[in-house]
Amino acid sequence: MPVEWQPVRQSRTHELVLQSIEDRVSSGELRAGDRLPPERELAPVLGVSRSALREALRVLETIGVLVAQPGRGPDSGARIVRNPDDALGRLLRLHFALGSYSLHDVLEARVVLERSSFEAAAGYAGAEDLDEAQGLVRRMGGPDVTVGEFNDLDTRFHVLIAQSSGNALTSTLTSAVRESVRPLILRALEAASDWPATARALNAQHTELLRLVREGRGTEAADLVEEHIRGLHGTLVDENAGG
Repeated sequence: MPVEWQPVRQSRTHELVLQSIEDRVSSGELRAGDRLPPERELAPVLGVSRSALREALRVLETIGVLVAQPGRGPDSGARIVRNPDDALGRLLRLHFALGSYSLHDVLEARVVLERSSFEAAAGYAGAEDLDEAQGLVRRMGGPDVTVGEFNDLDTRFHVLIAQSSGNALTSTLTSAVRESVRPLILRALEAASDWPATARALNAQHTELLRLVREGRGTEAADLVEEHIRGLHGTLVDENAGG
């Protein structure tokens, strides 16, 4: 039988650099905190141009794996980091804006993630985290809180509870999902016919959520946070469908 040839996959040079760095991270040769060699040393070792190396490093910086510090001092150069929260949130916001995920899908993901995080926080959160959450709730309840301030504090409250759940991945995903819908939630709050009443109602739920977490009543906290998300925030789905 004749030999059946298959096309050979062509890779751009910077993709090969990415693969090389990924392989070393996966094998444990590179760990968080490690510094990469200077470009002038690393490029010839890898057999690539410095422009191809820079392109690969920019990709790694964008996805939150690398931080590059320009200059010539001891802190200059590229360093492996372990802080995916901001990068993941940025990527999710872009994909949401491009229509990769529907608003319904994003809000349903919030329900699943936050049910899990509130239930886990009820059995895991420390006093320091809960006191910080109490401070956020107090500030959201201020008589002069603006819509923008409330939205920022609300985001921090939900992310803080996720962080206190003891599951770093749940925390990162919760932060990314909540950040992806921040502009839409802000517009929904701004459109409220009676902002003070809306703020009071939402913050009453925050107060109750925090009380349930403090008392270790995880199942009830999970049920309430689902109701909370499907309330004002859930109306976004109907508005989006109607538009």
